[in-house]
Amino acid sequence: MSRTLLTAAAAAALVAASAPAGAAAPVSGGRAQITVPPDKIVIELATVNGSGCREGTAQVAVAPDNTAFTVTYSDYLAQIGPGAPPTAFRKNCQLNLRVHVPSGFTYAIVQADYRGFAFLQPGASGQERASYYFQGMPQTAQRTHSFTGPLNDNWQTSDKTEYADLVWSPCGEKRNFNINTELRVNAGTSNPQTATSFMAMDSTDAGVSTLYHLAWQTCPAPKND
Repeated sequence: MSRTLLTAAAAAALVAASAPAGAAAPVSGGRAQITVPPDKIVIELATVNGSGCREGTAQVAVAPDNTAFTVTYSDYLAQIGPGAPPTAFRKNCQLNLRVHVPSGFTYAIVQADYRGFAFLQPGASGQERASYYFQGMPQTAQRTHSFTGPLNDNWQTSDKTEYADLVWSPCGEKRNFNINTELRVNAGTSNPQTATSFMAMDSTDAGVSTLYHLAWQTCPAPKND
């Protein structure tokens, strides 16, 4: 437990929910085709804000095969207990990503799988929240997952969106993509003066990661005047 209390390490990957690059896969109901763009996707971390991802504690790396990118956190931990600062019960992170998508393609988040580690005393509780939206567009509904103590184990949640409800990046426009996450710990009936509880975007298994699944779609051809 002491290792996790001192540091919280987390990984995030955005994985295409489709066939290999250049191939198309049918979407449920045959309403559309999803295809992965064959050209390189460039992703830049424009801004980082929040107590869960202080400057220098979040990094972005794009997968060589063009199907994913990884956001790695090194200090994302919410906790209560002896010695914990009063504001440590809640940690949040807003990532503003500049995604350079190849011409003719658009994308949307279809599923997000979060993982971490939690140590909650009997009577204590924790929450993981997340939301996603494109710059200049209405924010999507916030998803919340709750946990109750006693708990001393890895945790995992999934946010799924039906295809018909996906929010697509506007074709032909450059809009940054925002990922907002939050971890929160509540003492409940436990005694934070004597007992520690925490939640982290971390795990005792270094191979655990958070996955953001992408749906890809080709943009309609521009109309000739």
